[in-house]
Amino acid sequence: MSAPREHDGRGLLDPVLTELRRTNFAGRPVSLLEGALVVTAAGTIALRRGAPIDAAVLSGIGLLGWADDLLEPRQRRSGHPVSKGLRGHLGALRRGSVTTGAAKAFGIPALALVGAAMAPRPRRGGMILADAALAAGCANLANLLDLRPGRALKVVLPAAAALAARPPAADVRARSGRSLALAALVPGALALPTDLREAGMLGDAGANVLGAAMGTAAARTLPVPGRLALLSVVVALTLASERVSFSAVIDATPALRALDRLGRRDPGSGDGTGTASGAGAEPEQSPRTEPAPANGSGEEQR
Repeated sequence: MSAPREHDGRGLLDPVLTELRRTNFAGRPVSLLEGALVVTAAGTIALRRGAPIDAAVLSGIGLLGWADDLLEPRQRRSGHPVSKGLRGHLGALRRGSVTTGAAKAFGIPALALVGAAMAPRPRRGGMILADAALAAGCANLANLLDLRPGRALKVVLPAAAALAARPPAADVRARSGRSLALAALVPGALALPTDLREAGMLGDAGANVLGAAMGTAAARTLPVPGRLALLSVVVALTLASERVSFSAVIDATPALRALDRLGRRDPGSGDGTGTASGAGAEPEQSPRTEPAPANGSGEEQR
């Protein structure tokens, strides 16, 4: 009697797992399940550490990323043009088309603003906007970096670890920042081996949530000058991504190239076929594929 039930369970899961399959830049099959688990774990850690609003904000950001992960490939398969880069999404809006990327471009800052406005005191008007921009900017930057296995995690994890390791503070705001650093650090560290082995990928959902958690942690723990300096770096990198390929810069810089490839599989190893395994799976342009810039934007296609 147990065999039929087991078979039925697999039959129910197969369509879901197939929908989550993608083909990465090396032609290897990966799963977006990694990103879904990261979103769930980050929200759970925030909730368990007494931050229900932060948990709700992270979950909302994850849902927006999840929509982009699942709906954009369907658009591509149906032959509809897919906008890339901030300019591409804004251009689509001007033409009366709301893309999942545009929903993220407005939705993530709105959720970050809610989180900043309801954060533990002290908080001030102008810095509420700066803190929201820092959280939303880090969410976007992590996603822009998630073009190769482990790349986004190699940036998020050291930053989150440094924030989590700061001396314990007496004020509630700093303690909430440490909780959010852990909400990025723990799921990210657990996801790193899978990401480096190219068995899974963060996708927009996972990368956005880890970046938002790390950015919000920085906004809650760093002094004002440090937060503004970090925000300026995030803004500069985001603007640069519209015109410059991060991968091209990394590949042209020996130290960055060595760090980027640390722990990754040999590009020539394995049997990457260019198609995802499993019945019904179609080749997808992965968040780790990089053809020429689209729509006049320098953002690399993911």
